[in-house]
Amino acid sequence: MAPAAAAPPSPFTDYADVQDYLFSLKARGVKYGIDRMGSWVAALGHPERAVPAIHITGTNGKGSTAAMLEAIFREAGWRTGLYTSPHLVRLGERVQVDRVSLTEAEIIDYTNALRPIAEDVSRESPDDHPSFFEFMTAMAFWQFERKRCDIGIIEVGMGGRLDATNIVLPEVSVITSISLDHCEMLGDTPEKIAAEKAGIIKPGRPVVIGHVPPAAERVIREAAARAGSQVHSIAEEFGADFAGYPPTNLEGDYQRWNAATAALTARMFPARWRLTGETVARGLMRVDWPGRWERVTVGGQPFIFDASHNPEGAQVLDANLDRLRAGLGGRRLIVITGALGEARARALLEVAARHARELHLVVPAQSRACTHAQLESYLPGAFSGRIHRADIATLFPVPNHCVLSDPDAPIIVTGSLYLIGEIFTRLQEGAKGEGRLQDF
Repeated sequence: MAPAAAAPPSPFTDYADVQDYLFSLKARGVKYGIDRMGSWVAALGHPERAVPAIHITGTNGKGSTAAMLEAIFREAGWRTGLYTSPHLVRLGERVQVDRVSLTEAEIIDYTNALRPIAEDVSRESPDDHPSFFEFMTAMAFWQFERKRCDIGIIEVGMGGRLDATNIVLPEVSVITSISLDHCEMLGDTPEKIAAEKAGIIKPGRPVVIGHVPPAAERVIREAAARAGSQVHSIAEEFGADFAGYPPTNLEGDYQRWNAATAALTARMFPARWRLTGETVARGLMRVDWPGRWERVTVGGQPFIFDASHNPEGAQVLDANLDRLRAGLGGRRLIVITGALGEARARALLEVAARHARELHLVVPAQSRACTHAQLESYLPGAFSGRIHRADIATLFPVPNHCVLSDPDAPIIVTGSLYLIGEIFTRLQEGAKGEGRLQDF
């Protein structure tokens, strides 16, 4: 006699219980590889096939480029699905339709629907149970299908080849940039990282590449040739002069690279999508992407929030701060910063020290965050400004208030995206952040 099927789990009714369940998945660790994801979406009826998709990877700029493409397609009148990670404040930010985030009620409903299927596919082997990221990716596919999205814009979580999102067959694959980051997972050279990210290229589907170094570009073009995919690059299309790049409302030279990447991606779609030059231009001027050189006023004090989470991002931050200070007569700034990992922190603090007269070092509430002592040890010995060991709750004690002030310049908050998310949570009245579900 065959064993009786296990009773389905009792459904969740409270969002706090869902958070605990999802955190239990996250606590099992990150899992790479798409074989398990293939079994998972098959059990779900292949929702990843229901909506045309754009698949975006890159060391930097993939989130901004995704937001730009979302704005372009919505400007053209299409219903958009947007899947990005991590979130800043609320988990539902990861899955948006027409820029409306998943609600807590929807997350409860999807978790109750997905959980028994996850238990079924892993009944013989617990290692086959979907990870936290795979679970959230399935929510995105289901939401896009349920809401009848016209296009799904999907950001890779990490790398590309082995990422859970690589189960999609996109209309266009996009690689925004290549530089050293997550080297322990992706490789320690631009060529190795490019090979991992080029893993999203699908046979016969066009590939758009953004600001990519020559060695990495060669690897991408070789992968595309093997797949029979045509490569389109912003360097070939727009040249090297920013004057020829499309403008966007997001500040910074790097956003012009991203705007060019988004505009070129839009050109890959046939005329029926109505992505005219005018539509693309309007969309690029209506992009909403928090925490990227974002100007915010807190209790009358101007701030600039800018996630700069790896060495390439630190170089861009350096250029932006040079430009900002030139407009302030060279005045040095107050900088609040924190980072995850030595390589990221060293690059970030070298730049921060160049521009700061006062550094407030904070430790994001993440297991990989650098301690105060580590952050101090990464500062250049020549830094002569004031150094403070700080914490977010003390700096931002109540909504819309910071204890720091500078009457003549914006205060800079930079480093980990998780740091910026924690601060945004503190600034919002009644906000309850979901930081423990942020990392990946």
